[in-house]
Amino acid sequence: MAEMTFTLNEKEGFIVLLKLLKIQSLAQSGGHAKMMVEDGLVFVNGEQEFRKRRKLRPGDKIEVEGALIEIEQ
Repeated sequence: MAEMTFTLNEKEGFIVLLKLLKIQSLAQSGGHAKMMVEDGLVFVNGEQEFRKRRKLRPGDKIEVEGALIEIEQ
């Protein structure tokens, strides 16, 4: 499993799930990111996540298609 970290900007307290998938190049577009979430391919902290606008905060761990991303501040 590929492990990555994403560091939040100091001014931001969270990042939205769809935006993270696009920034980390796990989704090719916003539409692709939506489909990944709707199809149940995304897990946040070990639980399947269907909320596209889920706010991710430091300490959250996102798993998608063999990749693990940890959110840091």
